[in-house]
Amino acid sequence: MLKFLSIRDFVIVSSLELEFSAGFTALTGETGAGKSILIDALLMTLGERGDASMVRAGCERAEISAEFDSVDCVPLQDWLHRQDMSGDDGMCLMRRLLDKGGRSRGFINGRSATLQQMREVGEYVLNIHGQHAHQALLRTEAQRELLDGYAGLQLLVVAVAGHYRDWQALKKRRVHLLENAQTLAAERELLQFQRGELESLAFNTLAWQTLQTEYARLAHASGLLESAAFGIESLSDSDTACLSQLNILIARLREGLVHDTNLAEPLQLLESAQADLQEVVYSLRHYQQRLDADPQQLAEKEHRIQEVMDISRKYRTQPEQLQAVLEQIILQLKDLGDDADLAELVTQEKVAHRVYLECARLLTSKRVMAAEKLSQEITEAMQRLAMQGGCFSVVLQPLSEGNAFGLETIEFQVAANPGTPARSMAKVASGGELSRISLAIQVATSQTARVPTLIFDEVDSGIGGRVAEIVGLLLKQLGREYQVLCVTHLPQVAAMADSQWQVSKTVMAGVTLSQIEVLTSAQRVQEIARMLGGVTITDTTRQHAAEMLDHAA
Repeated sequence: MLKFLSIRDFVIVSSLELEFSAGFTALTGETGAGKSILIDALLMTLGERGDASMVRAGCERAEISAEFDSVDCVPLQDWLHRQDMSGDDGMCLMRRLLDKGGRSRGFINGRSATLQQMREVGEYVLNIHGQHAHQALLRTEAQRELLDGYAGLQLLVVAVAGHYRDWQALKKRRVHLLENAQTLAAERELLQFQRGELESLAFNTLAWQTLQTEYARLAHASGLLESAAFGIESLSDSDTACLSQLNILIARLREGLVHDTNLAEPLQLLESAQADLQEVVYSLRHYQQRLDADPQQLAEKEHRIQEVMDISRKYRTQPEQLQAVLEQIILQLKDLGDDADLAELVTQEKVAHRVYLECARLLTSKRVMAAEKLSQEITEAMQRLAMQGGCFSVVLQPLSEGNAFGLETIEFQVAANPGTPARSMAKVASGGELSRISLAIQVATSQTARVPTLIFDEVDSGIGGRVAEIVGLLLKQLGREYQVLCVTHLPQVAAMADSQWQVSKTVMAGVTLSQIEVLTSAQRVQEIARMLGGVTITDTTRQHAAEMLDHAA
């Protein structure tokens, strides 16, 4: 329930703080006094878009805060918890800032929030019925959404739409396969040939790197053998080989060691070098034995390299990417499928269609029950709204194949007078009748509302007299279960309210400002007398106003 609203520098409001209570509250005042500004400000806290024109002239920014009691709204509490925006227990504080440059910021319980998040909160706390609601109700999609909302079928509608999309996706794919069977067969044949060609190549990136290394070694085998032989000769086999000279030096140092022990360290180093050089000689001899300058092996590896390079050029890629090309071809073949895949696709489509039909038929059955109940409620309300003998029907018109919204379209039909056939509401109802029917629909559907606060913004336009009194009574009845706020120009409606606020304009220092005053019992008599009598208010008018209030009480 809405508990508190604070408005600063918004349109023609300088500063306004309002505390709200349960029941039915009427907002009245002269035309243009700013009654709808209150609704606009509340909408701003719930994510409606704003612009710089909403900031009061001469001010830097507008600020609006709304406090909602969420103790009994478990879904809202769960949503706040999931979004990590929980505040004080049982409270939800919405705040919106709008600067003169048109930039805005939103907050939920002190945490920065997007407009979408603020709109989502709005869906939990209130419904607003505007004065042009009857125009929206002429649209087929609005009629369908209203019936589904009345019956609480939103989740089932989402499920039907999901099953319909699944079915259509499979159907589209099957039709595509059938229509392009010849082209797909040629494409599949080409891909299969390419797959066979690449698989027969048996290419492997690691083996390719090894092949290149071995080819380079074989291609330079003669030079490598010569280098090994030269090393062996230089170190060991020639008359002036390094090891021979080193052995002579080591022998002489050993002789000298007898006379001077300081030669021990260089002798040790030379003996270590002797061992290392001897190890080098052994390694080079072993290398000679392993190295094979086989021309046939070299030719085979050269042929393999040429084979890989030819395939790489054919597929316009580097050898290292051939494996990736093969994997891509395999994926394309899988996507294209084969005759067995087409048969499987047909089976899947039939299953998806059956699942859609089962869900859509369940939706239809629930819509039928809800349509009958809603038709009866609105027909009864029409009798009380000076449309005696009129009849309202929610008609489900079957669709041959169904769509994402089910197996039928929804149409609101009206027989405004006894004995006349029911026809589309858009074709038979006059402006005044539309307004009354719209109000009857809003009252009927509001009784199933899952939000605690209902706001009616001049929905009673175009009616008056006894009908206006009945409208007021309907809103008063709603106020017993919900918090109801109604912007109205009708004294009959205002008199039915549990409390009444007057919106007025004043000029202060040359600036027009809007103000709201909570009326006492005496002030309510004066305000309703004004609404009854116009410019001149007589004692008779005041007496009539007092009688209206007594009657409503």
